[in-house]
Amino acid sequence: MDWFGDKKEPSGKDPVVDMNERQSRIRFAPLGQIEGYWNALRGGRVMPLRSEIDPRGLKGALEFCFVLERIAPGLARLRVAGSHLGDLMGMEVRGMPISSFLTADSRQRFGEALEEVFETPATATVTLNAETGFGRPALNARMILLPVRSDLGDTSRILGGFVTDGDLGRVPRRFNVTDIQLEKIVGRETPPPSTLKQLRPDDFRATEQRRDFAEAPVTSPAVAEEDAARFDQPIPGVPYLRVVK
Repeated sequence: MDWFGDKKEPSGKDPVVDMNERQSRIRFAPLGQIEGYWNALRGGRVMPLRSEIDPRGLKGALEFCFVLERIAPGLARLRVAGSHLGDLMGMEVRGMPISSFLTADSRQRFGEALEEVFETPATATVTLNAETGFGRPALNARMILLPVRSDLGDTSRILGGFVTDGDLGRVPRRFNVTDIQLEKIVGRETPPPSTLKQLRPDDFRATEQRRDFAEAPVTSPAVAEEDAARFDQPIPGVPYLRVVK
């Protein structure tokens, strides 16, 4: 007799596991779109320019996108953040250090990977899982980090994507880093003149209606570090609520 839990496909693979894998691939597909856009944009160069990034080329993945600015060794803050990142924290996240999404034990390892992305340069794929607890179910996540040159020519920006798989639960959610895969980039060093339109903040607003996709104002490294510590502390007597526009 075949029990439902024991039924196998002809390949011998558990159909439930196979379905979960397919659903996971679909859920994380926006990361492939972001990386594919970045690769097409650089066109054989080591990396593209920040001014070449057109959010219209990321349609369908914008809510998961972000742009980081390097402000100190191992520290980068969000200049641009898609709406999914705000949903994870239950607040506006532009201007916050990306480490605010991580548990304290994961921040050093992640910071070292950031430096590799900027300095080598390299791409990074980060696997994460969220802390669990009351109102916070299991939540898996993946993040990609793709280096980008600023308009001054230095490697100080990252185009990234952050996608989760599971119920969001009570926010904010913070994540443990479980794996980081780094890949050195090969390409020609000298970027050609940009032929793509430079977009204004209003162009990002028009593309993603749910939340602003414009860059945040400049924040000093000291302020960013203070922000990371401040967001780790709960506010007594204040529930985790956010205004829905």
